[in-house]
Amino acid sequence: MTRVVNDEGLNLLFREARTHTVWRDQPVEDSLLQQVYELARMGPTSANMCPLRVVFVKTREAKEKLKPCLDAGNVDKTMKAPVTAILAMDIHFYEKLPQLFPHVDARAWFKDLPENVLEYIALRNSSLQGAYFMLAARALGLDCGPMSGFNNAMVDAAFFAGTTIKSNFLCNLGHGDASKLHPRSPRLSFDEACRVV
Repeated sequence: MTRVVNDEGLNLLFREARTHTVWRDQPVEDSLLQQVYELARMGPTSANMCPLRVVFVKTREAKEKLKPCLDAGNVDKTMKAPVTAILAMDIHFYEKLPQLFPHVDARAWFKDLPENVLEYIALRNSSLQGAYFMLAARALGLDCGPMSGFNNAMVDAAFFAGTTIKSNFLCNLGHGDASKLHPRSPRLSFDEACRVV
């Protein structure tokens, strides 16, 4: 028998899930953030490379460090969010492949590639993981506010200096104020977006 998610689960993850910008004053425990990551890490990536790296920005000091990196329209909602996850990627993800893909020398497939190619591969796979991350957060009762309106170079200098990690996107986390949501924007229909060939 095929198992499927029931309507309640589909509503939680997709149909009723929204991007939140206004947050209730309700903290998010570190243990819940760990649960989110523990679920998100289970999603597939190419050669199980798992390039995603996450910094959970919670403290006032860390938020102030992030603030100058944000586009003006994202400052208020980010400063008020209980947590902002910096979803980043390790460009040298291949260093972990002996651990993550041990049945073959997958490190050899990547280690000599140019940095721009490695970044492209890491971007694709960390973006996949970022989507899993948001679904995991929603499944565990958190609301998400993903955004790309920030200066990547400034975030990288502030949070990842001296590493091979680069920021991909940000995601505010917490319990959103549903009364402040705009009506849901339309989506493309199957016929507009898809072809079966």
